Amino acid sequence: MKKIIFVFIALMSAGLTSAQTEVGGVNLPNSETYQGQTLNLNGAGVREKLWIDLYAGGLYLAKKSSDASAIVSANEPMSIKLHIVSKLITSEKMMEAVNEGFQNSTGGNTKPLSAEIKKFQGFFLEEIKKNDVFDIVYMPSKGVVAYKNDKELGTIEGMDFKKALFGIWLSNRPADDDLKEAMLGK
Repeated sequence: MKKIIFVFIALMSAGLTSAQTEVGGVNLPNSETYQGQTLNLNGAGVREKLWIDLYAGGLYLAKKSSDASAIVSANEPMSIKLHIVSKLITSEKMMEAVNEGFQNSTGGNTKPLSAEIKKFQGFFLEEIKKNDVFDIVYMPSKGVVAYKNDKELGTIEGMDFKKALFGIWLSNRPADDDLKEAMLGK
């Protein structure tokens, strides 16, 4: 089924007949503009847990790439869009997932980033509802800027934090292997 979704996404992206790509029952834009920088959808998929779709996730880059470690290490504009598709996601569950993601992406060495991680977790304190959209945008001159439903939540500076954050989805221990592959356009 995931391969069918990927083929559909690839065909939609290649044809450029639509300004959006359908994934997980929602539409993700094929491009986004942040602070004057246009980023294009590199790939998108669904985060699943126990066969339940939790959110549709899309990776946006200035130019296509399927090299996860190069993307994580790049000091270039990029973003990840998370469109919540399940009523089962709560603020508490999202913060737990983020904490686990940082543990996995840093190999358990979160201490140097503890203040940044705590601040990032704070972005999920407000109630999360189905169809909420989070945009996690990295701009080299500013840092990571988080948005919820187009409202800016805050900024966290630092390349080490950016690497750990994007590693949640793109590291060797990603939140979801199939979502990682889909974001990389594979």
